[in-house]
Amino acid sequence: MQGYEEFTPEQHQILNHYVTNPTGNIFVLRNLPEVIKGALFSRYSRSALGLRSLLLKEFILSEETSFTQIAGALETQDEQLNAIKKAQNFYDRILDGYGDDSIGELGGAHVAVENISMLGAKILEDSRIGGSPLEKSTRYIYFDQKIKGQYLYYREPIITTSAYRDEYLSICDRLFETYSALIPPLTQIMEARFPKDAETARSAYNASIRAKVLDCLRGLLPASTLTNLGIFGNGRFWEGLCHKLQCQNLAELQEAGRGLYTELSKVIPSFVRRAETSHRHHDSYSLFVGSMQEQLENMSKLYKIPTSASTAGVHLRYSEPHSYAKVATALLFNHSHASWEDLYKICERLSHDELAKLFEASSSMRENRRHKSPRALEHASFTFEILADFGVYRDLQRHRMLTQDRQLLTTEHGYFIPEEIIGTEMEKPYREVLEAAAKVYQKIAKELPEEAQYVVPMAYNIRWYFHVNLRALQWLCELRSSAAGHPNYRCIAQDLAKKTTAAFPLFECFFKFVDYEGYNLGRLGQEQRQALKNQKS
Repeated sequence: MQGYEEFTPEQHQILNHYVTNPTGNIFVLRNLPEVIKGALFSRYSRSALGLRSLLLKEFILSEETSFTQIAGALETQDEQLNAIKKAQNFYDRILDGYGDDSIGELGGAHVAVENISMLGAKILEDSRIGGSPLEKSTRYIYFDQKIKGQYLYYREPIITTSAYRDEYLSICDRLFETYSALIPPLTQIMEARFPKDAETARSAYNASIRAKVLDCLRGLLPASTLTNLGIFGNGRFWEGLCHKLQCQNLAELQEAGRGLYTELSKVIPSFVRRAETSHRHHDSYSLFVGSMQEQLENMSKLYKIPTSASTAGVHLRYSEPHSYAKVATALLFNHSHASWEDLYKICERLSHDELAKLFEASSSMRENRRHKSPRALEHASFTFEILADFGVYRDLQRHRMLTQDRQLLTTEHGYFIPEEIIGTEMEKPYREVLEAAAKVYQKIAKELPEEAQYVVPMAYNIRWYFHVNLRALQWLCELRSSAAGHPNYRCIAQDLAKKTTAAFPLFECFFKFVDYEGYNLGRLGQEQRQALKNQKS
């Protein structure tokens, strides 16, 4: 699939040196120092431009970046190919000689995946170890653009060649039209409700109002909405992701898997060679995945598992009763020469007051959330079941130290409507288009349950679980409850902390930087600080 952006022949010539594919949706960066790649990917998440346009406009053709001095002189194509060939021969020799998969972690690649659906993006971001993704933001960028008269959503090939084609295209267009139509009136309401004061920079105020408006309206965007991803990953990560994508049922993900393999083979061929579809390792992996999924699906039907009703929010489903003693043992372990067993017996007998002093000793000097707690906290683990809108899942799913999985997107669990819209003239069209989308989903899902996910708007609730240790939970809750966050996931982060400390009160000292406050314009403080920095620079 070709990208939407078009470049002149001169721009093609420039881009050919820095990206592996100047026209397709998937390409790898090359011949760029790490400082430029990092800055480029950071800027990417908050830009409506594709990565190649951004690279041209704000880096290569910008005098401010001193791009030529940083990047150095161009190499010839032959020099580039020879370098790759030499690297491939070296790594092949190491891999064949030692069979050590960790060699794959010594090389990596920055990859852009453009014009992939929000549904597809979640599958790519599921592979959390060894990869670092950044996704186009729904709160900084308007998603109502049209290219060649069409809104930017995935035209799923099976649906668009079926009897559901017209209904699918019609409801996706209608969702985008409603999203676009509600931006101006909601902006007016937000500006009237939160007028700018004299102390606030205009740029900071406008950015916070925009974020507030788009946070409210993102629920109208269907899962088919096209987004951009920037991902850095090591070789082992990319090989695993290529395996995984090429075994998916959805056509979009299979295409992404093939595209990734093709482009990565141009820069790190040794690391992804086993993910080639005819390779014996991929054949074996594909057989395993297909067989496992088929057997689990059959057992699910055999057990006649019903659809469960559940209230929206956070539910603590499992925790370990001996968590206090386990964490205490781990805290003391490297400060003694005793065995784990002997320490555990001592910690089991500690009173609540003694445990409280021990936990306080390991947390009292933390001055902010970036002060990481000891790894001893990883000995307490929790399983949460969460029912919330797909937009919240998109934000919270990306945490690295987290075991999570979700059910298929559906419209069976109801939807979220922002309080800013309730009671206004915008509520009626907001509800009407969501309910119309549910009817189309229900029709398609009877025959094509996986493909039908593309039509589900982000406002609809889905069910997922988090299995997480105390240390990772501390980071998640303190980060995602911060004032600048989306109000919906702030509530989930706050509830995760509340449920944990209600079950284990002595762990409350580890959640000292969870922000339980509510904010009207949560982005305003951060945007104002950025505006002041810009004035000084």
